[in-house]
Amino acid sequence: MLASSSSGNSTFIRTERTCILVDAGLSKRDILARLDAVGEAPETLDAILVTHEHSDHVSGLVALAKQLNVPIFITRLTASGIPWGEFTPTLDCFQAGMTFSVGDIEVDSFTIPHDAIDPVGFCFRAEGIKIGLVTDLGYLTGSIKFHLRGTDLLMLESNHDLEMLKVGPYPWSVKQRVMGRKGHLSNDLVSDFIKSDLDSSISTLVLGHLSEHNNHPEIVRTTAARALDRAGRSLFTRLVVAEPKQQTEVFTY
Repeated sequence: MLASSSSGNSTFIRTERTCILVDAGLSKRDILARLDAVGEAPETLDAILVTHEHSDHVSGLVALAKQLNVPIFITRLTASGIPWGEFTPTLDCFQAGMTFSVGDIEVDSFTIPHDAIDPVGFCFRAEGIKIGLVTDLGYLTGSIKFHLRGTDLLMLESNHDLEMLKVGPYPWSVKQRVMGRKGHLSNDLVSDFIKSDLDSSISTLVLGHLSEHNNHPEIVRTTAARALDRAGRSLFTRLVVAEPKQQTEVFTY
C-alpha cells in the first residue's frame, strides 16, 4: 500500500509479468517517489484501476496517466466524474460485477455501498494467490463477503472510532454521512466482521483508510486484535495496520 488514509490512497500489485496500480490519490510526484522507494519503475505499470472518483483516490490520476500513457480500468459512470480536462485517456471501461484480466492478473469487481457515483471493490487472482482490496463502504454486504471468500491477503477499511467521530471536529451532517450506510466502516463493524465472517484462508489482514481526525492506529490494532482472539484466529492471521501518510511494508506471496 503506497498510501492508505482519508487523505490519499494508492496500492501497487505485481506478479512476475504484470504491474498494476489501484487508485492514484496522491500527487504524481509522491506516487513516483513511493514506487521508487520499493524499487519499482513507473514505466513497468501495465494499468491503473480506479475504485471511485473521490479526490483521495484520484487526485494524481490525470497527471500520472498523462506521463505513463497506460490504460485506465474504470466504470463508465465513474469515468464521467473525473476532471480529465483536455487530456484524452485510454479507458478500458467495465461494469461493476464484471471479471476482467490485466496481463496474468484476473480481477473481480463488485459494487460497494458508498456515496460515490459507481464505487467498486476488487479481488485479484494470480499464481494461486487471491488478494482483496475493499475500502470506502458503509457496511459489508452479503455480496462483498462472498467475493472475499478464499482471500489470502485482505486489505479492509477501518476508518473511524465511533466515540472519536461523535466528539470530533466534523459538522454533524458530515458525521452522519460517515456513520451512514453509504459512509465508512467503523472499528466496531470491522470487529464484528472478524468475529463472524473472516475467512479462515486469510493469512494477512491489513486494516487501512484510517481517518486522521477520528481514529488512531493503536485503537484499530487493539480492537481488531481482540476480535481475532475471540474468533480464534490470532495465531493464524497476521494483523497489520496501515499508518496514515506512510506506505506499508511489501507483502510477498
